Amino acid sequence: MITDKKTNIIAILLLSITFLIGFFSVKNNSLTFDELSHIPAGYSYLTQQDFRINPEHPPFIKDLSAIPLLFLDLNFPSESSAWQEGINNQWDFGNKFIFHSGNNADQIVFLARIPMLFVLVFLGWFLFKWAKEKYGNKTALFVLVLFSFSPSLIAHGRLVTTDLGATFGFVVSTYFWLKFLKNPSRKNIIITSLVFGFTILLKFSMALLVPFFGIITLIYVFLKNKNLFEYLIKSVLVGLIAVIFVVWPVYQWHVMNYPPERQLRDTTRMLAKNFFDPLRNLLISISNIPILRSLGLYFTGLLMATQRTMFGNTTFFLGKLNNASFKNYFQIVYLLKAPIALHVLTITALLVFIVKRFKKQTQSIKEKLKNNFTELSMLIFLAIYWLTSAFGNLNLGIRHLLPVFPFTYMLVSSYLVKSIQKSKKQTIKVMGSAFILFSLGWYSASSVLNYPYYIPYFNEMIGTNDGYKYVVDSNYDWGQDLKRLKKWVEENNIEKIKIDYFGGADVNYYFPEKAEWFDARKEKPKGYIAVSATLLQSGTGKPLPSFEYDGGYYRWLQDYKPIAKAGKSIFIYYIP
Repeated sequence: MITDKKTNIIAILLLSITFLIGFFSVKNNSLTFDELSHIPAGYSYLTQQDFRINPEHPPFIKDLSAIPLLFLDLNFPSESSAWQEGINNQWDFGNKFIFHSGNNADQIVFLARIPMLFVLVFLGWFLFKWAKEKYGNKTALFVLVLFSFSPSLIAHGRLVTTDLGATFGFVVSTYFWLKFLKNPSRKNIIITSLVFGFTILLKFSMALLVPFFGIITLIYVFLKNKNLFEYLIKSVLVGLIAVIFVVWPVYQWHVMNYPPERQLRDTTRMLAKNFFDPLRNLLISISNIPILRSLGLYFTGLLMATQRTMFGNTTFFLGKLNNASFKNYFQIVYLLKAPIALHVLTITALLVFIVKRFKKQTQSIKEKLKNNFTELSMLIFLAIYWLTSAFGNLNLGIRHLLPVFPFTYMLVSSYLVKSIQKSKKQTIKVMGSAFILFSLGWYSASSVLNYPYYIPYFNEMIGTNDGYKYVVDSNYDWGQDLKRLKKWVEENNIEKIKIDYFGGADVNYYFPEKAEWFDARKEKPKGYIAVSATLLQSGTGKPLPSFEYDGGYYRWLQDYKPIAKAGKSIFIYYIP
């Protein structure tokens, strides 16, 4: 028996390890692609109260990351054309603010990432609290070990992006919605409304909460024989309170100094290519109404995010290139990037579940669902999220699957622990416990042994070093190794090097004299060259017949072997 005191001490140690791994492993990472937009956007919101930069993402995570920057004396490039004239010119503005305004770029990036580590740790604590409350100490620690050493959560939980925020939002809002369903009291309505309001300010994918909550509410009403009309009215009330008392005032504060005529112009331009004409025209009209323009900006961002998912992106996957989605992309990415030990635990839980189905059942299906409604809700969420990911048109990496991890951890851990505890055979209890401990040790070792390279982590099936051969972008190379390239150049006394870099950092900032950017489509450079894995694979992959793409511009480089690598993601060659 593990006492509450021991359980809490172990939990504190695990969460401390997670924080320290994240803190020290990210120190030498250069700016990743999306951070170039998110960090400056957050700082502009807090200092300017102007939402013209990066409206396609809600503000909460960006605001949080910018808080430490308020204690610095930073130069804000308010006179730059990217700020004055550009329409959501986030990339140019981000580059100008971080690298070309006399600010210390490394200091900005490092401090902006600190709040994300606290969000990561808080999510781990909340997941532990929920598991302990629902399943007991052993399951809570099981869940927390899986969380604390998750390569993907560590990788993206250290970065200023909305992916960890979305994961946090899905977990916390689901917890409180289940409490609301169990007891839709005035107190729970208010708490659930506030939580729901703040979670939909984390990422626009939180819109999936609406159908998810709708489905589990209907099932709950059916299983528990509740009053459907009462629950529908109270659910709508939760949504209204969230929008009126959270979303509206938060966005209203963020547009305080955003000139109305500028918002009208920006909205009209940003939605110019949108296919939803009636909604586009409505949002343009709302942006010109003072009391409603903040809500108009929220729904403009939601429409922009929806539009983004429709058009797709250029993706390298298993040697192929396409500008639309690969239907098996997320399944294979999850298979290759989640630790094998997690797959073993998941398959074991499924096998145990199947075996138990053949035994005599004493409860009806309805009774089983009623008694396991929390688990049913998690399964429904996983089904919705996996289906929308698989059939969506964006293949942006394992980071978009982060929300499935916590619920998977909860389901697998609780079922295995419960199955062992209910067994009447001491041999099964001993062997089952040993199996879990061995699997958790294997899982943790797989993560720790890849320190500090968590973005390019791939499991033992192919290994981190070869991951780029299968998929790149934020799965492997998101720009995190430019500072490591600088270190290699300095240590090897390289006078000149040409760089083809993919990421958020600025080559000229780190290599003011020794490097220059080159375009592989226009030249085959000589001497030392460094190429990011994402660009290398984009120039060697084979485009699908439906994708008209000027590929193949790096195939000549396959005749040469890299002489070194900066980190895992930048390949260094010497071309005589």
